[in-house]
Parts: sequence; structure tokens; C-alpha cells
Amino acid sequence: MLELTRAGPGWQLGHGGDTLNTAIHIARLGHDTAYLTAIGSDPLSGDMTARWEAEGLDTRLVLAHPSRSTGLYAISTDAAGERSFSYWRDTSAARAMFDLPQSGAALEQAACADVLGFSLITLAVLPPEGRARLIATARSVRERGGQVVFDGNYRARLWSDPAETRRARDAAIMVATIGLPTLEDETALSGERDAGAVAAHWQGLGCDETVVKLGAGGCRLPDGRVIAPGAVLAPVDTSGAGDAFNAGYLAARIDGADCADAARAGHALAGWTIMRPGAIPARAP
Repeated sequence: MLELTRAGPGWQLGHGGDTLNTAIHIARLGHDTAYLTAIGSDPLSGDMTARWEAEGLDTRLVLAHPSRSTGLYAISTDAAGERSFSYWRDTSAARAMFDLPQSGAALEQAACADVLGFSLITLAVLPPEGRARLIATARSVRERGGQVVFDGNYRARLWSDPAETRRARDAAIMVATIGLPTLEDETALSGERDAGAVAAHWQGLGCDETVVKLGAGGCRLPDGRVIAPGAVLAPVDTSGAGDAFNAGYLAARIDGADCADAARAGHALAGWTIMRPGAIPARAP
């Protein structure tokens, strides 16, 4: 999505979105990363794609919708770095991506990935048929020995009711090999406040490597250990913190790190991110 962030008295245009944030961070960490989505055919969308390519993302699976535009959101942050969002995405191109004739070929390529990642927000913006196609693609990746990563990002305003959300979440958990839920989201969705119970639910549905994110408290590993961040920080902007953790964790796991060291890598990248403005802060020159 296009992203507006405060810049003095005005606004600065960027780009962001939970899976995109994670993908760009992983690409920055040196891993071959492609992104599958649909954007508009307008100049802003073309500029956004060029920026993704400059970050190292493979954009060959980025589809252009002939009549829809790219979604837009604006971020405001308070003195503690906590953010609030305003969205304009009801008719975004991403919502209709699987209506495009080229989506079938794109999904076939995605099914060949070593690691396929998506989120509950991904499922929220897709119609039921699109969700089913994505779940089927993820199942194919898992069945041939690939890794499927699912982030349980829950945004209530994107769903008609919690029961529908839980059904979609659980269908995704069943095809995932690595689960990255956030305790705050799980509490909002199901009322569960215990990280161990959240992990047990996810693992019971077949996602053995479930890491429960605890915000400033760190994360709970699959073996029950809690890994805390290395330092207590005063955030500038908490946008994209969980997405950055996902990227740091996954990149480390791909490189052969165990879960504990991967969690530390995730905390380090999330800490770097929240001390800078924007969901995807600019890299140091």
C-alpha cells in the first residue's frame, strides 16, 4: 500500500504493509525474495514498484490491475511512538488480484518457493475464493517440503465478525510450518491471554514452530522459553515492529540459526525499526 506519514506540517509518501515490510527486510538481509500482489496502473504504483526493486525485491509476480488503484493508508503517532491508522483500500487492486488472468501463472510460481509467507491481513483483504486459492498454494508448498510462514496479524475492522476470522486463521494455521502470532491479537480475537495456550492451539492444528510475540516482553519460543529484547527502548514509531521481528527471525532461521538466536535477531531488527520513523525505515547510507 501507499503510506502517508507525518513530515513536519505536511505528509511524506512512502509504501508499506505487513507482508511487504517483512519481504523488504528479508531482501535487505541478502535473501532472494519475490513479492506477489496486485497494484494499480497509475504513476504512483509504478514508482512504488521501482522502489521495491531498488530494495532488492523480485517484482516479476507484481500484477498490474487495469482499472483499480493501489490502497492507501496514513499513520499518525503519539508521543510514545504508538500509531493510529486511516485507510483507503476498499477498492484496492490487491483485493481483486486473483481476478486477474495472470494470477494463475503467478500462483504456480509461488508454489515453487522454498519459503512462502502470508498473514491474516492477507486473508482479510481477499474474497473467499481468493483465500481458498492462497491456502491451496500454501498447502502445496508444505506438501513438497517447503516452509509456510503465517503471521496472525488481526485487524478487526477488516472482518465481518470474529467467527469468520477464526475460521480463516485456523485454516491458515493448518498449512503453516512456522507460526508468528501476537498475543495481543490473539486476545482480541479469541479472549486467550496466555501465550502457552495460544502456542498449544496453533501447534495442535499442525504448526509445530510457533513463536508467540509478546510486544515489549519479547517472545515465547516453541519450547516455552521467553526471549526478551536486548534493551528497553523509547520508540519513535512502532509501525512495522512485528513485521521486522518476523524478517529477522526468518532470515536467521534460513541461515541455520536455532529458534533462540533467531528470536534475538528478530528483536534486534525490530528494535532498529522502532527507533526510526516509518514502517520500513531507510537504510543507513
